[in-house]
Amino acid sequence: MSDATEILKAAEQGDAQAAEQLLPLVYDELRKVAAHKMASERPGHTLQPTALVHEAWLRLVGNRAFEFANRAHFFGAAAEAMRRILVESARRKKRLKHGGQLERVDADAVELRRSAHYRAVA
Repeated sequence: MSDATEILKAAEQGDAQAAEQLLPLVYDELRKVAAHKMASERPGHTLQPTALVHEAWLRLVGNRAFEFANRAHFFGAAAEAMRRILVESARRKKRLKHGGQLERVDADAVELRRSAHYRAVA
């Protein structure tokens, strides 16, 4: 049984310190899962893999007891939580209220014209 599985079992039995012990053991692998999920997202996504890991962690563990049968179950739940976070993010960005009908433009690629007022003042 891996260290992560043992800590998950301890958490299931009510060990309040289990989440603190689990995060350092699984963080690197969660980061890899997040990077893999983000690789299939559109370019220019505002959510970063680290933020995705943190959001998924809060959803999985949060301030409540968590129950996972083993390490594989935990990582499966983490991957699903990350997928849902990405879907929710995409839906939120597509809403009309948030400018979903607008096209994103790179500010460096836009040439600004000076107005007549600006020329008169300068």
